[in-house]
Order: sequence, then structure tokens, then C-alpha cells
Amino acid sequence: MQEEIYRKLCGRKAEILGHEEMFKSAVLLPLLYNEGELSILFEKRASALTHQPGEISFPGGRIEESDGSPQTAAVRETCEELGLAENDIKVIGPLDIMVSPFNVIVYPYCAFIVKDYNIKPNPDEVEEIFTVPLEYLLHYQPLRSRIELNPYLPDDYPVELIPNGKKYAFKKGSLPQLFYIWKDYVIWGMTARILHNFLTLIRK
Repeated sequence: MQEEIYRKLCGRKAEILGHEEMFKSAVLLPLLYNEGELSILFEKRASALTHQPGEISFPGGRIEESDGSPQTAAVRETCEELGLAENDIKVIGPLDIMVSPFNVIVYPYCAFIVKDYNIKPNPDEVEEIFTVPLEYLLHYQPLRSRIELNPYLPDDYPVELIPNGKKYAFKKGSLPQLFYIWKDYVIWGMTARILHNFLTLIRK
């Protein structure tokens, strides 16, 4: 038994606990030059979409089994949404993996759009695109808030199996919220957190 434990765990790469039951997606933070100024590209999601219509996001989406890796998924989704070819995109590297309290894992990557003149957004997914100068974002102080997360126990929760039963002091939490404003656009939610992570990394 000891040898079997060694065989199964020695050299194993750690995963995010419970990842099998989570929705996995990958996104790309795209850099490009707009009128000679290094900028970040954002999408406004099509209003006909059922999931987060009209919101500001980075290109990306679900990781399919056929993708092979989160990076491949991020590039594939970006190509589908912006009408690009794979060789139009040069991936620079990964940003920090984000695990949301809503059972979602997001794998973000930073990439440079080599041939930005090839961008032709897919109208079924993207209502419009816009860019924000990187220099502006580096000096911008986002509005900060939070969402309070309180535990809710369903009727069939086995409270009799835990110390103090219904009086057990479950932990509460909060989800940080950031808001970046550019002209009439509001960048918030997961997109803002990924953006903030990128800006923090390059400021170091």
C-alpha cells in the first residue's frame, strides 16, 4: 500500500481541488497598438447572448476537451470572436488563475495581436470592440466595492452531523469588486479582476 501511495502521488502536479465539478474557461487579454499607443482591447458582448449580454469582457470562453490546454482554448475563442487566424496572435504568457465562488475557473493569458488590421468581430458574439491605452489604465485608480457572501443551508442539509447543529458558526465571505471607467464603458466583474492582476504584475 505504501508503494502504491508513492507511485500515485510522487511527482504529481497539483490541481485545484474540486476542479472536475467546475466550469472551466480561458480568456485572452489582447494587447495591440492603436494609433501608435500600446492599448488593451475589450469586447462588448452581443445583446442577443443569453449569458451576460451587453457586458464588457475579454475574448474567451469554455475550454473544450479537444482544446488540449487552456491556452489553446483562449486562442481558439479569440479567433472565433475576432475573426483572426492563430498566427495573428502571439501569446506572451499566463496571468494568475482565477477561481470564483460560483464554481468557475478562469485561465487568463496575455497576448499581442500581431495583425490587428485583420480583426473582424463576429456579430453573433460581439457587438463592438474598443481599446483603452495601457498608460491610462496604469495610472487609473478603480472604484472598489464588494459583494457579501453568506452561507445558505438547504432544508436537507444534515445539521445533526456537525458540532452545534443549526448554531454552527459558518464563515461568511466577500467578493472584491473593481470598476474601471473609460468613456461610456464600465469594466467590472471578472474582467476587471483579470485586468487588475495584469496591471499589478507589470507594475512590479
